[in-house]
Amino acid sequence: QLQLVESGGGLVQPGGSLRLSCAASGSTLDRYAIGWFRQAPGKDGEGVSCISSSGRSTNYADSVKGRFTISRDNAKNTVFLQMNSLKPEDTAVYYCVASSNRLCVLWRANYDYWGQGTQVTVSS
Repeated sequence: QLQLVESGGGLVQPGGSLRLSCAASGSTLDRYAIGWFRQAPGKDGEGVSCISSSGRSTNYADSVKGRFTISRDNAKNTVFLQMNSLKPEDTAVYYCVASSNRLCVLWRANYDYWGQGTQVTVSS
């Protein structure tokens, strides 16, 4: 059974950067497309980014294009989300998700496995 554990969240000032990590256990990540979703209080959940199982295909929400970069290191069974130029509206709990169908799409229903989430707060 695949298990996902996120880390790297925290408090950062507007314009700052954070790198989230998603470490997998119980299976090898190269069998899955991996994504990041976020949930802010009072708002609908949003698919932020995803990467295909091969790493050759990525996708980003319009709200983060040019600021966030997703990458994966299958040898380390880890996926990363580099977040630059952070804005207060990026404040949310960020969840790492995995899809056994290997498709990189920002649809919540595509993902079978979810981590417990890590809080990102952007505030001065």
